[in-house]
Amino acid sequence: MTKSVVAGVLPEHPEASYIDGDWIPVSTSEVFDVVNCSTEEVVTTVGAAGVDDVDAAVTAARRAFDQGPWPLLSPAERAGYLRAIAAELTARGDDFARLWSIESGIAYSLAKTRLPLFLNGAFNAYADLAETFEFREAHTPAAGGAGLLVREPVGVVAAIVPWNGPAGLMAYKCAPALLAGCTVVLKPPQEAPTSAYLFAEICAKVGLPAGVLNVVTADRAVSESLVRHPGVDKVTFTGSTVAGRAIGAICADRMARCTLELGGKSPALILDDYDLGTAAKVLAGGISYLAGQVCHSLTRVIVSERRHDELAEALGAAMSAVRVGDPFDETVTMGPLASARQRERVEGYIAAGKSSGARLVTGGGRPAHLDRGFFVEPTVFANVDNRSVIATEEIFGPVLAVIAAKDEDDAIALANDNPYGLNAAVFTDDADRAYRVARRLRTGTVGHNGPRTDFSIAFGGFKLSGVGREGGTEGLLPFLETKTLVLEQPPTDASGFGN
Repeated sequence: MTKSVVAGVLPEHPEASYIDGDWIPVSTSEVFDVVNCSTEEVVTTVGAAGVDDVDAAVTAARRAFDQGPWPLLSPAERAGYLRAIAAELTARGDDFARLWSIESGIAYSLAKTRLPLFLNGAFNAYADLAETFEFREAHTPAAGGAGLLVREPVGVVAAIVPWNGPAGLMAYKCAPALLAGCTVVLKPPQEAPTSAYLFAEICAKVGLPAGVLNVVTADRAVSESLVRHPGVDKVTFTGSTVAGRAIGAICADRMARCTLELGGKSPALILDDYDLGTAAKVLAGGISYLAGQVCHSLTRVIVSERRHDELAEALGAAMSAVRVGDPFDETVTMGPLASARQRERVEGYIAAGKSSGARLVTGGGRPAHLDRGFFVEPTVFANVDNRSVIATEEIFGPVLAVIAAKDEDDAIALANDNPYGLNAAVFTDDADRAYRVARRLRTGTVGHNGPRTDFSIAFGGFKLSGVGREGGTEGLLPFLETKTLVLEQPPTDASGFGN
């Protein structure tokens, strides 16, 4: 099965890094195995970059920014490249979808429909923004003369993406960075690196200038050298809060800019007017998406005490109905976890939930009909203490915790009583009530009657869920520096300086 699903989709140069417009063999003899998480078979290996490779990539990006034409092109000219990239991403969309299913476990039927929203969608959206975003604003200085506020590219960007959604998150880092006029060193995850290689192939095909995009796959220690590199002006990172804190500290020490999109433990508040059966189906569908390996998954379900047991049973029935198996089976709605390590992590949290006194409603083990692959059953716990481990820590798996609240105010207090603040949802038939509750939640996104994150507006979190936003205009601003010009009179020729 593995040979059939990867035929023709694997990268052409897995042994190399993409540096300065060319494929350069890595300087080490080490490789990373890329594993099909539903069969546990090795699909391919990629070369493990060393510190010297990282330095070469940053040097190329630095030269392309400091000496090359890229930052001096107009936004419209850069948008032309983005549209060309989007067209190639569309043409190779099925390749990216297959690799996402192989490396991360998402059902292929979902990957095919969701991924275009992130891949070509991101590049086309930012190309459109080139026509409307004000890179240069005229102002009247208080002391007279001519004032300009110009937004210029921040410089060399280190873009570090995670293994759960590597292609989509790569797009929402690289598209705004490139539109802004930055150059990029893309560091894909060693567990799921292949989409970054396909992206490099596309950038080469459309003629992106040498050094504007560079790709290196490295382990954590070597990746830290990228974050510490003095040639890197900004780091954009998606991943765990633990890693994000370390990256933030390094950036703070040398005043590098950073955007950190980190973990979540997102609440779903089920208000008393909402149908429990409908809520259960929505929540089960959400948590089975990518087997719960999504930072914004609605994993804490908060409901009134009098409806707690009824919702728990409805969730148990809905989760038991989720079809788990081979992600390339069109009838399957939930595939495996991405790795053996991730399955062990999730199983550890399930064990903690059992020992905490919470009631296991359904799941809690490995599917009996699947003897290989990193599968785990969709799991529901009821009577969960909001301060317990399974209610406070990010599990990153298909595990729901049902928590009882005294009333609406208590539900809001329970939702906010958590170190994370990435996403939330309010289930109610009353839109005004949904708005009032949403405004009281300390979280970056709030959806109405389901998970409704939207990268076309903005995405990011409060508290330990990170710093900064991705998507939309808010996702472009972190790749720009603001400069104030106070002149005696306005320039007659403002061309030749990109933004």
